[in-house]
Amino acid sequence: MEAKTKRAALVRRHARVRKKVAGTPERPRLAVYRSNRHIYAQLIDDESRRTIASASDRELKAAKGKHDSAKAVGELIAERAKAAGVQSVVFDRGGRQFHGRVAALAEGAKEKGLQI
Repeated sequence: MEAKTKRAALVRRHARVRKKVAGTPERPRLAVYRSNRHIYAQLIDDESRRTIASASDRELKAAKGKHDSAKAVGELIAERAKAAGVQSVVFDRGGRQFHGRVAALAEGAKEKGLQI
């Protein structure tokens, strides 16, 4: 499959998810972006169009492997969400399958007490 076609399919899936998923000040959107090398997470309030908190594996030094670093990013975003007064979020998987690193990030956030 060509890279352009794969990318277009990813964008289409993400647009389909975003039709239904929107963040509010009480329950922001936990948006996950996964590249081949890194993983990023943001808490976004779509009503006021601002990012409440963010985290990425580029900030972490001790993680071993992609799966473990994704879980650590989930834990980090959960801690930052608690500091910002957020208890519950809606999960935006970014057009990716809820599997592997994306699921590991969600698992790490849940373990630290964030409701998804």
